[in-house]
Amino acid sequence: MTDISTKPLIDLAGIWALSSADGEHAASMSLPGDVHSALESAGIIPDPYFARNEDDIQWVAEKDWIVERHFVLEDASGDWYLDIDYLDTVAVVFINDAPVLTADNCFRRYRPDVSKALKAGENVIRIHFHSSIAAGAERQARQPFRIPYSEGNSPIANGNMLRKPQCHFGWDWNIAIAPLGLYGTVALKRLETARIENVVTRQMHDEKGGVELHVTATLFAADPGIVPVRFSLDGERVRLDCGIGAGETTITHVFEIAEPRLWWPAGHGEQALYRLEVEIPSETVSRQIGLRTIELLTDKDAAGSRFAFRVNGREIFCRGANWIPADALFSRTSEERTADLLQSAVDANMNMIRVWGGGFYEHDWFYDLCDRKGLMVWQDFMFACNLYPSTPDFLDNVTVEVDYQVRRLSSHPSIVLWCGDNELVGALTWFKESIENRDRYLVSYDRLNRTIEVALKMAAPEAIWWPSSPASGYLDFGDAWHADGSGDMHYWSVWHENKSFDNYRTIRPRFCSEFGFQSYTSMPVVRRFADRKDMNIASPVMESHQKNAGGNERIAGTMFRYFRFPKDFANFVYLSQIQQGLAIKTAVEFWRSLKPHCMGTLYWQLNDTWPVASWSSLDHGGSWKAMHYLVRRFFQPVAVAAIPTEDNRSIRFIMVNDTAADVTIELKAVLVDMKGQRIPFRTAQGVCTPERADTLLTVDAADIPADCLLAWSFKASNGMSGKGHHVTGTYKALELEPSGLAIEVAPLADGTFEITVGAEGLALFVMIESETPGRYSDNAFDLTAGESRRIVFTPATAGEASAPPTFRVYDLHSCQSGD
Repeated sequence: MTDISTKPLIDLAGIWALSSADGEHAASMSLPGDVHSALESAGIIPDPYFARNEDDIQWVAEKDWIVERHFVLEDASGDWYLDIDYLDTVAVVFINDAPVLTADNCFRRYRPDVSKALKAGENVIRIHFHSSIAAGAERQARQPFRIPYSEGNSPIANGNMLRKPQCHFGWDWNIAIAPLGLYGTVALKRLETARIENVVTRQMHDEKGGVELHVTATLFAADPGIVPVRFSLDGERVRLDCGIGAGETTITHVFEIAEPRLWWPAGHGEQALYRLEVEIPSETVSRQIGLRTIELLTDKDAAGSRFAFRVNGREIFCRGANWIPADALFSRTSEERTADLLQSAVDANMNMIRVWGGGFYEHDWFYDLCDRKGLMVWQDFMFACNLYPSTPDFLDNVTVEVDYQVRRLSSHPSIVLWCGDNELVGALTWFKESIENRDRYLVSYDRLNRTIEVALKMAAPEAIWWPSSPASGYLDFGDAWHADGSGDMHYWSVWHENKSFDNYRTIRPRFCSEFGFQSYTSMPVVRRFADRKDMNIASPVMESHQKNAGGNERIAGTMFRYFRFPKDFANFVYLSQIQQGLAIKTAVEFWRSLKPHCMGTLYWQLNDTWPVASWSSLDHGGSWKAMHYLVRRFFQPVAVAAIPTEDNRSIRFIMVNDTAADVTIELKAVLVDMKGQRIPFRTAQGVCTPERADTLLTVDAADIPADCLLAWSFKASNGMSGKGHHVTGTYKALELEPSGLAIEVAPLADGTFEITVGAEGLALFVMIESETPGRYSDNAFDLTAGESRRIVFTPATAGEASAPPTFRVYDLHSCQSGD
């Protein structure tokens, strides 16, 4: 494809010619995009996600790949540069066979001068992608001592040598195919008098509530000159005629905002945003600005030290999940799909997500979405679960990466914390080399961590820095997986150590930023990658879509502990999702009850990168698993939970209030027998003060008959309400009787469908499912005898289902019974 342009910008996005460097394969490729998707579209490789195709396409990452296109430049005079980012990863760019860029960091923006390589008329641009596998091995061989990586997470070796998403080399939830490509901007631009390198902001809030917004633009010029610079904030405009020198020049303007509209996290107030623009004759940079204060409280107390966020003077309990890349292959992502995933987080009452350190610094529009939706962002730097080099060339590369990313992103009000890495301190104890020579590897880690911190503070002095996750504190290299007195905690003993759900109640974290329990992906998703013959948990196909060693056995073993074993594969999938939800519910409800001792729970993980058994609450594609419906309930800002005491003799009804006002809560508790009959039991009323948790009612466990469960409903004075049940023993001990579920479906005028589900007896965890993708107004709910529930199903694509879809319905009795 050829573009003709006389303008100072040539956008090179579009169709390029792709070929393997050895000449064996050729196809067209869309940039931005990835090589694997292009090869699949051309029929050269099969769908990487289907069956065990992952094994058959490993050769792609072992080869070098070349993309090329032609463009016509009528006037090649002047200073031209290539603007390129998200270049993945080890690549050389040529223009007319002259090398103009040698790149090795997916997380940097490159702007090389290409003036001497261009000519009037037709030009050719070529990008040669080198195999990450070969590049990683070559760099490992150059290290002064071996830098180990987690082989269980990364079946493709030496990814820790490269500044590339670490999950591209595998992970215990990701496909291991080491994709490569270009996922951002690729354009030629002519440098007029100057260009804008970056725009950063700094907020100064005074005691009267006013704000000084300092806006600093960095300009780059080849020669000295005069540039008119316009600063604009929501229509307030100012022009400065600035003298600039060759190289970089910084220009600052201060906006005085006497009565600012503040940005608040979701559920706490308005997500007020301002439009900031910095304009020079050849370029305009726009930013979405929110005005707010943010503090991380780490003051010492009797238990250790706090870990709590204060926004605009108000302490906020953080409810959320960890974010991983939206898809394993960039070409399968989009802003719309990502927006749907983030909206699902908000719809489940979340106010924070953690962008985990083994993926990407996301695109600008990702953070724009978080700004608009009120999702606070805990932003990791991209280092995860491995050890990393500390050679000068590697650290210099990291310094440039951090400087670029922080200047690009720090003005987003949603970003409230920058964290040095994910689990690198723990990784020091995982490898033979670092166990035998801890000092060497600890010093190496500290050099990297210090490099990141210094670069962050140079780029954004006011940014909140946390050295690692988990960490008990600054320069604390202890075991933050099991120490719960200070800092943030990753608690994995229930999953990885196969402990009971009750074990979550033995710890008292200040802030738990990772914990999780696996389930299988839903049946409609399973059918996308498995044939009917493969629908067995022990089949090779299903095992290839389980990346955590021992994961299938752990799911099954937990079922034996709590449930009667399901009758078939579909019910095994269903029950795995119910027990996943119960595990996370147990943790969150108890930790919220500790408020303000505990001030945050971020479970692992929100989303999936491909169809796989994992810890996610959203299926690949964005449909809600059973757990996500439970999340929406137990993350509700005002909630009531039944929590047994440590000796299991009593059950406390705990009310939690994450709002800024008093709420009065009315509780009705009943006993429900195995026929689904409701027996009045207790009532209570109480007031929960702002941002607190308190006991509303305590009952003796001995008062609950063995053939009954405890159920309740509550209403709060602010309009919130909820229901729940508690089983004093295990679900497998219940002699459940047939629930007599019946379902009726009727289309509605707006393209949605009304589903009415009724029960003759007790129906626990009623789950509705369809092959038609979409969202249910509620799911995974309980019904007692004679009760019915009206559910609205909204298809994911408007008009996709002209006739009512076919719905299946699960409940606990039918799942475990052969009836």
